[in-house]
Amino acid sequence: MTTLVIGNKNYSSWSLRPWLALKAAGIPFEEKLIVLNQPDSKAKLLEASPAGLVPVLVDDGLTIWDSLAIIEWAAERAKTPLWPQDASARAIARSVSAEMHSGFYHLRKNCPMNIRRINPARERDEAVMADVKRIDEIWSDCRKRFGAGGPFLFGALSGADCMYAPVVTRIRSFSLPVSDVSKAYMDAVLNHPAFLEWEAASKAEPWTNPNSEVD
Repeated sequence: MTTLVIGNKNYSSWSLRPWLALKAAGIPFEEKLIVLNQPDSKAKLLEASPAGLVPVLVDDGLTIWDSLAIIEWAAERAKTPLWPQDASARAIARSVSAEMHSGFYHLRKNCPMNIRRINPARERDEAVMADVKRIDEIWSDCRKRFGAGGPFLFGALSGADCMYAPVVTRIRSFSLPVSDVSKAYMDAVLNHPAFLEWEAASKAEPWTNPNSEVD
């Protein structure tokens, strides 16, 4: 049986990405949640992965400990395709996913994922807004060029949408300004059945991380 080890659903942005991908790909899996920011969290994480981080996918003795690598693993086994069928669109989808994987440091540092929290709009750091501007450009461009077949970046839900889903929650939580095209895209992500399942579970969690309870 495939097992996905994740952190708190309210806070663990990297866990959300492959969880959505496995759901979208139609791959059955068991979920194991490690509560983060507890005295024994690090020991439990190191038991799950030598990297000591979540997410971790375990399948028949194989351990994969990176979100994007798990998405690629899922794409190779998917009942429903996780990447666009068109080669050009697929290349761009992987490019924007990789940019998310390695970029947007200022947004991630200053606006942590906290699904339960909605903050009023206020002026933000210039570096944060530069990240938001770039994300808005990516979303708008993908929707314009490749989004004719559905409401997501490449029409149907793809690995790229899984990578950007935590960013969607950040923009909502911190009331950050984006274009109407991006707002419509965010609505599609936030109303996807798999995301709604994750969101409901996050709201039911009893744990709180003070480092992520920020305005």
